[in-house]
Amino acid sequence: MEFFLSFKVNESIYLRDPEGSELGKKIVKHAIDLIFKEGFENFTFKKLAVASNTTEASVYRYFENKHRLLLYILNWYWCYMEYLVHFQLQNMTNSKLKLEMIIDLFTQNLPQGSSDVEYNKFHLNEIIVSESSKVYLVKEVSEINKNQVFKPYKDLCATIAMVISEYNPLYEFPRSLSSCLIETAHSQQFFCNNLPKLTDSTAENNKLFTNGFLKDLIFKALQE
Repeated sequence: MEFFLSFKVNESIYLRDPEGSELGKKIVKHAIDLIFKEGFENFTFKKLAVASNTTEASVYRYFENKHRLLLYILNWYWCYMEYLVHFQLQNMTNSKLKLEMIIDLFTQNLPQGSSDVEYNKFHLNEIIVSESSKVYLVKEVSEINKNQVFKPYKDLCATIAMVISEYNPLYEFPRSLSSCLIETAHSQQFFCNNLPKLTDSTAENNKLFTNGFLKDLIFKALQE
């Protein structure tokens, strides 16, 4: 039996809900694979239509443009990561172990499913590392934000901030530190792979370096 993890993504992002049809799921699935392979700049709806065995017009029925499609992919990822955080921490009581687990989640390969309809989690993670800033480092970000399309990201940061406050209730900047954790996890992995002189990584597994760096950074910041 096929299993497909589904999340409710903000309706203002898409024209037609991709998770409401097999074609919509296929479009998002192939978009993730194509953006991973080609990069966001070289990605086009024409290429996506060919990969999805459909027409370019059909792709436009779901998304207004490729920026909106990338925003959809990121929203799905943020919802997925919050789901993973809650799932992994549900039986944990030690706040230090909770924070370590959260850092592990952002610096390890995401679990792969066995279903043909599932999104490739490795490709998804690589897109987040290299492309995610392109949805909010834009001049229109305030206008885009009016529709609360960044709410899943804010909710994820709020969840992590709660764990930070649980570990050290006197720490003044839990939300700032939570977003710093996520963004640093992404930027350090990107730098390790592409601009290693911006890091201190000497390990073959750059995710291990990022993991160790983040744990050192976070727990030193939270020293009481």
